Amino acid sequence: MNPPPDEAAIHAIERPHRSLWTYYWLSSLLVPPALPILLPYLWFRYHSMRYKFTDEGISMSWGILFRRQIIINYARIQDIHLRSNLVERWLGLARVLVQTASGSMGAEMTLEGLQEFEAVRDFLYSKMRGVKDPAHKSSVAAAGPAPDQELAAALREVARELRETRLALLARPPSPGDSGHV
Repeated sequence: MNPPPDEAAIHAIERPHRSLWTYYWLSSLLVPPALPILLPYLWFRYHSMRYKFTDEGISMSWGILFRRQIIINYARIQDIHLRSNLVERWLGLARVLVQTASGSMGAEMTLEGLQEFEAVRDFLYSKMRGVKDPAHKSSVAAAGPAPDQELAAALREVARELRETRLALLARPPSPGDSGHV
């Protein structure tokens, strides 16, 4: 089992790692005719990209002329994927793809240029599903029953009352005007 992610370290991540610029530069060399257009775009994207992890959610912004910002609450996160190609692995980078129930096929947010990608993934999973730490579970158990246990107890009580009502209806004698249907 992985140790719980260090929240302070995750909250401190504000920019992609500088190796992302190397990755952008190498990937732009694959299309030499587009280099004069692609390289400035990637340079501005790299230098304007910002991440912000808060207690409520995560935001990502980038752009100079056309600023784009995506904000996702942890409760909206449906799934998280890690993706890296050969060059990214060589540079020690990966992308964290965050999916929501927005209806689109792709990821709602892609956090690029992270070397702490596994810690970020674990942090996001802990925020979207609640803490899975056994020490946390014991402190919650000491505080009282979990909401799932309360719901299960309430449903068992409802089922018991319905069973008693059904048995009482079946045990009552039929009245003269009854057709026998309950």
